[in-house]
Parts: sequence; C-alpha cells; structure tokens
Amino acid sequence: MNRIPVLIAAVAALIFEMSPGHAAYIGNAPWCAVVNIGSGDIEWDCEYGSIEACRPNVIAGNRGFCQINPYHSPAPPYGAAARQADTSP
Repeated sequence: MNRIPVLIAAVAALIFEMSPGHAAYIGNAPWCAVVNIGSGDIEWDCEYGSIEACRPNVIAGNRGFCQINPYHSPAPPYGAAARQADTSP
C-alpha cells in the first residue's frame, strides 16, 4: 500500500518536469528549411520556392532538412473570377 503514493508522486514529478519543444514558423513559401536551433527548439524557415533553393541553407552547416510547408496557401491566380452562389429559383 505504501508504494501507490510513491508511484503517484514519481509520475507527477515526471509529468511536470517534461517541457514540450518550441517551434518558430517564418514565411509562407512552398518549401521550408527545418532547423534545430538548440535546446529542443526548431525553426521552420519557409521562404523557399523550391527544394533547390532550400538545400543550400541546410547544407551550409545548419542542422536540419528541407520539408514541404504544411501551411502553404498559394494565392489564387491573378484575374481569376470569383465564384458566385447560384440564386436562381
């Protein structure tokens, strides 16, 4: 019976000691250089139009990789007609 409170205290200590990693997100281009900036912090540098443009940043000594931007939302084509709701009876 004495083990249960000790076990609960140990689990609570582990839960409160753990801290999630932090991520910084920059830009809205299709490709990101995902870079570890230390202490578990990650930076998503999304300023690259292609993987070829992203690679030199990662190869230049940054600890990271190139990844497709999961939040990229391209602008609609210039001059695209807006869709209108059909209001016919």
